[in-house]
Amino acid sequence: MRYLFLSIGFFIANQSFSNESVITQSEYIENWKATAINEMISFNIPASITLAQGILESGNGNSELARKGNNHFGIKCHGWEGKTMRLDDDKKDECFRVYKNADDSFEDHSEFLVKYDRYNFLFNYEITNYKAWAKGLKEAGYATNPKYPQLLIDIIEKNGLDKLDNLSSPSLVAAPSIVSETKSSKINSNNHSVYLHSNKVKFVIAKKGDTFYKISKEFGLNLSQLYRYNDYDVNKDVLMEGDVIYIQPKRRRSLFKKNEIVLEKSMTIEEIAQFSAVNEKSIRRLNSFTSETTIVSKGELVTLR
Repeated sequence: MRYLFLSIGFFIANQSFSNESVITQSEYIENWKATAINEMISFNIPASITLAQGILESGNGNSELARKGNNHFGIKCHGWEGKTMRLDDDKKDECFRVYKNADDSFEDHSEFLVKYDRYNFLFNYEITNYKAWAKGLKEAGYATNPKYPQLLIDIIEKNGLDKLDNLSSPSLVAAPSIVSETKSSKINSNNHSVYLHSNKVKFVIAKKGDTFYKISKEFGLNLSQLYRYNDYDVNKDVLMEGDVIYIQPKRRRSLFKKNEIVLEKSMTIEEIAQFSAVNEKSIRRLNSFTSETTIVSKGELVTLR
């Protein structure tokens, strides 16, 4: 079974905008960056590469295939048993996969790169080395356009997508924004995107110059609430770009019936709490950590339920 991908020119030439607003590149990124990050965590594919390919292959999500078939990566029907649609590409009336939602298209794209041996060498690159990934995709035969690597790199650098590859955030899924769409709220808001941890706790990702105070005002919280929701030192107010900030209480335990993790690096109890969306006291109780325990070593098993 082999997947074939639509050419870039096809998408540009066949965009259908009738009675629909055109999606801008920045809107596409805002809509799908959480999904791309989630794919990165699940499959070790840079979020920047996934987003750039989605932008390039779907014309910012404006192609007919993306709008009508939720297919953002031009995957054809070979071996597919689901719904399909017909479009002219390399040949007339070719068959393309149709997905229930675009998230399924993103996941299928990730599975494609993982499945085929010719892409294996890509996973030897650092996840932050988007240039090597872009060039490697061309070398592996993903695209025939000789400019394909540079087109991806230009999209990534123009939009600063490489910053997403540095996020070691928990598993993300898109969540509805809880910022009120009023004039006053927009004045006091940095318009952070709101994400949902796999443990069903909402959080935002800090931007450059953020403070707990700014975020508390944006979401109508007391400063004391925000400190309580997050296991950071009470003296920490200037946040680092990429910090995960929960905007509702963490859970006392994981939602999963049994959840144990093996640490891939040494972490403080506070860092484990931020990663897992389980509050610090619960982690100490579940693992019989004493008040003197501050750092858990790499390779240790930590129980979250």
